[in-house]
Amino acid sequence: MLYVSLIAAFVASILLTPLVKRLAFRIGAVDAPNYRKVHARIMPRLGGLAIFLAFLIAVAIFQPILIYNENGSDFLLAIIIGACIIVATGVIDDMREISAKAKLLGQLAAALIVIFVGGIQIDMVNLPFVGELNFGLLSIPLTILWIVGITNAINLIDGLDGLAAGVSTIALITLAIMAFIMSNMFVLAIAAILAAATFGFLFYNFHPAKIFMGDTGALFLGFMISVLALLGFKNVTVVALIVPVIILGVPISDTFFAIVRRVRMKKKWSDPDKSHLHHRLLDMGFTHRQTVLIIYGIAIMFGLAAIIFSMAKVWGAILLVAVILTAIEILVEVIGLAGKNYKPLLNFVRIFNK
Repeated sequence: MLYVSLIAAFVASILLTPLVKRLAFRIGAVDAPNYRKVHARIMPRLGGLAIFLAFLIAVAIFQPILIYNENGSDFLLAIIIGACIIVATGVIDDMREISAKAKLLGQLAAALIVIFVGGIQIDMVNLPFVGELNFGLLSIPLTILWIVGITNAINLIDGLDGLAAGVSTIALITLAIMAFIMSNMFVLAIAAILAAATFGFLFYNFHPAKIFMGDTGALFLGFMISVLALLGFKNVTVVALIVPVIILGVPISDTFFAIVRRVRMKKKWSDPDKSHLHHRLLDMGFTHRQTVLIIYGIAIMFGLAAIIFSMAKVWGAILLVAVILTAIEILVEVIGLAGKNYKPLLNFVRIFNK
């Protein structure tokens, strides 16, 4: 039955995207070029609505099976309501470009629905060598921080044709594989269906794009990935809790170093700039398509690392994290992601070699 839903999501996405493209032009949900953007003509940017509708169609087909999972009906209801709030926020922003505070309000509302309707939150974690750590009153704010943070991280990497859609698809496939390993049918089904819908949209969104997903798509995908990661890895060992962080290594690291970069330049952390990962790769001479494919490759490596990490023993996991962090730091310094003069590790190596 799941494969029928996957085909439905993929086909529905392909069929709905041209219709959404027409709707975007009709209601003024378009993206005009400016100094921060790489496209040179007005583009429709409501594509995420096609992904969302295709996802709903496929879930409706598979819904009878989903609700028979433990707490499946509560999870599904909360996810759908939260997603509707997120998508509505994105549609309004794609039409009128609402303020950051207004978008944050929509994200907070969706997060609270997930927590209080679905009961989805981070309650505790088992720390190696320490034991169980209960978050208590911090559980709700930590869960909100996770959902809002990942939602915005996906939104921040949506700067090139097919970039956010492709990275999200890779993350969703990895989540589905991890859910299969952990025998979590609910997360497996939702992640796989959403991946199929997003992959269908990529036929129109890969360079040269005919339509952008806009905030409708970026916020929706970020929200869904954050919630699925919580469902798949909550209340477990800290080793497993790090898995979704590794899976989302590209958007999380890009967001983290964007904040570092802006703090170093004495700018507001929320100020936009043209120094994200994809911008830096373009500045190094890579073409639009090459840049996207390079980031796809990085995302795939993070996904494979997450799968290996989940099977490692504690010391092996610690070693793998150290290797990943070192590799990220080297990449950041080489391409100047945190600023052209930020090279502490490379400078240390140079001094050590003298």
